[in-house]
Amino acid sequence: MEITPLIWIVTIAVTIGFFVFEFFAHVRKPHEPSIGEAARWSAFYIGLALLFGVGIGVVSGWDFGGEYFAGYLTEKALSVDNIFVFLIVMTGFAVPREYQQKVLLIGIVIALILRGGFIAVGAALIENLSWIFYIFGALLLVLAWRQAFSSHESDPTDSRAMRLIRRRLPVTDQYHGDRLTVEIDGTRHITPMLLTIVAIGFVDLIFAVDSIPAIYGLTEEAYIVFTANAFALMGLRQLYFLIGGLLKRLVFLAQGLAVILAFIGVKLILHALHVNELPFVNGGQPLEQVPEIPIWLSLVVIAATIAIATIASLVATRGQLPEPDDQPHAGDPGIDVGADR
Repeated sequence: MEITPLIWIVTIAVTIGFFVFEFFAHVRKPHEPSIGEAARWSAFYIGLALLFGVGIGVVSGWDFGGEYFAGYLTEKALSVDNIFVFLIVMTGFAVPREYQQKVLLIGIVIALILRGGFIAVGAALIENLSWIFYIFGALLLVLAWRQAFSSHESDPTDSRAMRLIRRRLPVTDQYHGDRLTVEIDGTRHITPMLLTIVAIGFVDLIFAVDSIPAIYGLTEEAYIVFTANAFALMGLRQLYFLIGGLLKRLVFLAQGLAVILAFIGVKLILHALHVNELPFVNGGQPLEQVPEIPIWLSLVVIAATIAIATIASLVATRGQLPEPDDQPHAGDPGIDVGADR
């Protein structure tokens, strides 16, 4: 796949342009999006991502097109898990619904920047160290185990980082609009809005560790890795408002993601054996008899796992209504996020 510097520049510029548009069109004026608004823009970004994948298939061949779609599906599934954690953070910090779009947009931009750095590092490692596939594969198997058996339920307002910030810096216990800092009695204070963004930044860092090795298990093309991540993140803000109330019903989401991560981990290890250069494995010679998992099979397994986890979750929670909206709104007085803990 031939990607010139000009294509990279145009792609990054267009990606930045979309986020600038998001800010001025939707986020600059605080409001809570309606279900219709969230649905329309979610459909737009998903349609754009699918159209881009078709373009890759037509221009560069359907092997690369299949890699893109497999990567996009994986990143989109992981982004739903992202949303679940974002919801926990937003609820823990009692972010008014009208201001959540700003937090989400900043958090998504941070996520894309972090993933961009991981993509660059991953590409350099793969280019120079073939045995890195063993590391990536083992990492994904560990992450799959943690995904299947760990819980997201924790208090984001009382993490070690939050306690350190509160000890070192003055923090207000109430929101002041969507401002990140405010001056009180001549002293500059941090607002809970800034604390929330910091917490989401840490979440983004953790998810980047899951995300990048996973997609590099599906393609070695850095351009596909970047664009699949960018498209998965572009519609994340709208998806948050569209399915936020239904997240509690996706009870098998973690297990489904664990299966996907484990599958890609095995795929990476098989690929590592196929291109092996480690002297203590088969005398440093590739094990060419080891089968490689084709991209079409990866696409089928990923799509089927997402579908089965979603359907099983909805069937298991049939009859349950979405969680009521108990999050505070901008007009609610006296919002306390535990600044004195």
